[in-house]
Amino acid sequence: MKRNKILKTLAIVSLVGVAAIAATSCGGGNKKDPAKTIVFCNSMGDDLETLTETVIADFEKKFPGWSVTMSNPGGYDDVRDAVIADLGAHTQPDLAYCYADHVAMYIPTSKVINLNKFINSTEKISCKKITTTIDEDTNEKVEKIEDVEEVVGYSAAEIADFVPGYWREGYASNYADYDKYGYTATDMLTIPFMKSTEVLYYNATALKEAKIVDENGNAKAPETWDELWADCEILLKKFPNSFPFAYDSEANWFITMCEQNGWGYTQANGDHYLFDNDNTRSWLEFLTDKYDNKYFTTQTVLGSYTSSLFTTGVANKAQGAVFCIGSSGGASHQKSNAFEVGVCPIPGSVVNGQVVKKAISQGPSLVMLDTEKPNSEERQLMTWEFVKMLLEIENQAKYSKQQGYNSCRISTNTEVSWYKEYLATDDLQARTAKVAASMSDMYFASPAFKGSSAARNQVQTALVNAISGVKTAEEALADAFRKCGGKK
Repeated sequence: MKRNKILKTLAIVSLVGVAAIAATSCGGGNKKDPAKTIVFCNSMGDDLETLTETVIADFEKKFPGWSVTMSNPGGYDDVRDAVIADLGAHTQPDLAYCYADHVAMYIPTSKVINLNKFINSTEKISCKKITTTIDEDTNEKVEKIEDVEEVVGYSAAEIADFVPGYWREGYASNYADYDKYGYTATDMLTIPFMKSTEVLYYNATALKEAKIVDENGNAKAPETWDELWADCEILLKKFPNSFPFAYDSEANWFITMCEQNGWGYTQANGDHYLFDNDNTRSWLEFLTDKYDNKYFTTQTVLGSYTSSLFTTGVANKAQGAVFCIGSSGGASHQKSNAFEVGVCPIPGSVVNGQVVKKAISQGPSLVMLDTEKPNSEERQLMTWEFVKMLLEIENQAKYSKQQGYNSCRISTNTEVSWYKEYLATDDLQARTAKVAASMSDMYFASPAFKGSSAARNQVQTALVNAISGVKTAEEALADAFRKCGGKK
């Protein structure tokens, strides 16, 4: 959970007139000229914020007279709530972290900017090019500043360098009633920033002890859910004090199984909610039986991230976990010196004799908003130029190494030499980044509409209520469906 932070500036107070808003708003003040200060609302932790400050410093050198200020109201949902409040007060930030279901709530205001006008622009913009060299005599850094012009938009090759699944998440067609608000299907409403997915971490040492190995004696991770449950039966007998399997996000589990098997979760238009059906009921009943027999646990049931179980190991009668599905961005929390840690894609479902592997796409994208200020067109252009700097492959590599998220640019892995060397190491975070990158064809994102976040919350509650015996699978799904406002 991100810690709440005090905004770096409280200039918004004078605009809104209510001092209490400053603690939750994304609105920001300025370091220089208010008319030329871009406000970036995000939920970065201290480490990423420090890194972003260096990008801001480079931007301010490149475009003298312009500055960027960051505001941080808390976690992702806090950013969403702050932006919604700001939109209502007409004090919205220029740029914000977002998930698709957040943007679905912003679209009706008509303040979400279609990024295609910048992405496809062939216009040029004047800026400063700063080249740093080392003086041979003094061994000090010397900056050379030149006046240059750069193209505003991206070339076809640059667009192709974005991970396709990440790029497609920005299309207006992913949002319900997008045309009602003046957008076309391929309008870009968001652009990817830092991404992650779910991966399977496994205790390779425990698998070897349980003889779950390949022909060479190496730990064999399951490729399908059927294989995982078969492994769990063996592991439960071998390590009766530990859970064979743990899953961090119940919501992701439910949604992923719907996607892999074609059961129906939600849809953008029409009756949005599809998740109360015979297939999901049968699956929850199946899970309940596995849960009752101690095959697995989850974060909500455990009361903490399941990495706490995984990193404990299974030796000395400790209550650990052999398999753990969690975020690729959280690899640093899965490290352990007690055993050999492996990582691989999550299991797939066997559908009509074929293994279907799908994995959820997570992590923040960026959305630009019209601030309604007199110089809004110029602000948008400069905000776009700042976005482009955040997405430069060198900066993407820095963000990836710092936090464990995946770069949204393909060439980061091949053209940034120091990052390429890092990926070649045995560090778990580096190995996880490579696994996540190899899964790009598996990524999916759920449809976004007003109420899509409620669906996510409700299916999580339904899964927990079903496996813990609070309700039957049928009751849990019916209740979740009703609370979402579903119609039958």
